[in-house]
Amino acid sequence: MRSGRGWVVVRCGVYVAVAGYAMSLLVRMPGESWRRPLPPLTEVHAALAEALHRDVTYLAGELGPRHVWRPEYLAAARSFISAALSNAGLMVAHYDYVVVSVTCTIIEATLLGHRRPEEIVVVGAHYDTIEGTPGADDNASGVAALLALGRLLASHQPARTIRFVAFPNEEPPFFQTREMGSRVYAALCRGRGDRIQAMLALEMLGYYSEKEGSQGFPPLLGPFLRPWYPSRGNFVGFVSNLRSLWLLRRVVGTFRRAAEMPAEGAVLPTVLSGLSDNWSFWQEGYPAVMVTDTAMFRNPHYHLASDLPETLDYERMARVVGGLEVVVRALANE
Repeated sequence: MRSGRGWVVVRCGVYVAVAGYAMSLLVRMPGESWRRPLPPLTEVHAALAEALHRDVTYLAGELGPRHVWRPEYLAAARSFISAALSNAGLMVAHYDYVVVSVTCTIIEATLLGHRRPEEIVVVGAHYDTIEGTPGADDNASGVAALLALGRLLASHQPARTIRFVAFPNEEPPFFQTREMGSRVYAALCRGRGDRIQAMLALEMLGYYSEKEGSQGFPPLLGPFLRPWYPSRGNFVGFVSNLRSLWLLRRVVGTFRRAAEMPAEGAVLPTVLSGLSDNWSFWQEGYPAVMVTDTAMFRNPHYHLASDLPETLDYERMARVVGGLEVVVRALANE
């Protein structure tokens, strides 16, 4: 007979080893994250940083809070985004729906694929804010990145169709309800049979810190994640659920090869990975990844009146957008 205590020890050891291996599959991504000091910006990235600063300053500085309880500012943001995408040379369409007697608009700008136009890559960001915050990081930074990518890729001839989509009503009380803009849009896409191959949700991309201990972690998952991730909030994060693992690995690997910017990826439980518009696409069975600075675990201004344009790092944002341009090109030409 086996010793009872010894057998328990062996079994526990096996469970720990299996759990460790499974965890490594969910957090270890292709390629190597940038670890060296950041080099000076190129002229292209310096110009991109200026454009990102300009767009964030308009949305979060001049307009401020943007939601259905300030409908004129939500409408102004819609007009600004629509004009920017149209001026880039993209085909712009609007999808209106009504929430609390306010007409809310989903903005869709299309770059048609020239070989497989029926296959679609979506890049999305929400343009509303929660009440009481001007939302520079959450989510003027994501919208500014969306507009920048639209401008950068407008002259590209992708094999697949690329859609740049701006959503209203991501924030509470509409989050993960059928009035959430991305939920409306993803259901519309599924209803008309759109073949979305990949979706990237740009969710808070502007706050970074080199301070030791500036990166936080979810309370219950912290002990498991800390050994794998930096303690400084100087990286951009890519997050998915298990079903989108293949897309996550593709995106992180491509970004790491392209960008001089630290990047980390992880598959997390939906309660943590579905914190943005990617969740809506998962509900319709589409693969999606959230791209984020992990704001609630890093940015002290998250959802506060102090979430102002001057708190963001536009040079690092430019590095992120430069890497995402390469990622979107790769996804659209697979």
